[in-house]
Amino acid sequence: MIYAERMTNLSRIIPAPRALFVFEAAARHGSFTAAATEFNVTQPSVSRCISQFEDDLGFKLFDRHSRGLALTSAGNVLFKSVQEGLTSVSNTIHTLRNSKKKLCLTMSLSSSFATHWLIPRLGEFNEEFPDIDLRFELVAGVMKEVTGDVDIATRIVEDNDPRYEIWDLAPEIIVPVCSPQYLERHGCLDDASRLAQQTFLHLTDHQKDQWKPFLGASYSEISSGGTWNQFSDYAVILQAASQGKGVALGWISVIANALRQGVLTRASAVQVDTGRIHRLIIPKNRAIPPLNRKICEWLQSRMAADLDILEIRAGDR
Repeated sequence: MIYAERMTNLSRIIPAPRALFVFEAAARHGSFTAAATEFNVTQPSVSRCISQFEDDLGFKLFDRHSRGLALTSAGNVLFKSVQEGLTSVSNTIHTLRNSKKKLCLTMSLSSSFATHWLIPRLGEFNEEFPDIDLRFELVAGVMKEVTGDVDIATRIVEDNDPRYEIWDLAPEIIVPVCSPQYLERHGCLDDASRLAQQTFLHLTDHQKDQWKPFLGASYSEISSGGTWNQFSDYAVILQAASQGKGVALGWISVIANALRQGVLTRASAVQVDTGRIHRLIIPKNRAIPPLNRKICEWLQSRMAADLDILEIRAGDR
């Protein structure tokens, strides 16, 4: 009640709150003319406003003399109070304007794609989309149906699947990869005489016959008698390959960045284009924020840049 009464009384004392801003400007500049310029009004208008303000308050704010303006002692006290109050209000408004609740976006991705392609771009992503917080649902093995509250996912789906809005990301091209150091020590898979020296890094969810196109006539012998290290997480396979532990099958959508950076290199001149396409998808089961589409377009453009540098085209063999 006391606060309410004070505010009521204050509104009677200061019937025109704009006078506080005019007073603050005049006191800050020490000039009615400068205050008038700041508010884009005439000097007499500021002078009349201050005179009326002094009448409303019941005391003088300025001593006017030939050399200009000088705050009275009462004016100086009020000026400090008004500056503190207006600064506090300004800071609060600035904080509130810049503390908009961020949009939390859930992405369903393979752990390998997140680790080896997206994570190296997170800084760039955050600069491009500062109002987005990302939440990752990561899949270590074979990708399954999109469920739950996923906003954006990567999957291989038909281009006319009615459940999703769809953006092509990359063709499903498979090529054996290893570290440059490993290649120098062990040679490539195209040299049949050196196949017995190779260590194969294999995903347990996949059949070994995925290696057939790269091992040729030696496949049967190598698949049963070679050195095979098997993993349930494809991200770990690529990590091992990048550390020189063996040869892995590389899906171009995942390894494009590592190839471009020279962390991985091709271990064979042979590659397999399955004819399928890895796609970005947005489920249509709820409203889609326009920003989600912009994110898909941004991801698509970054992948396209990688593929251009690597001169990867769908249909290449």
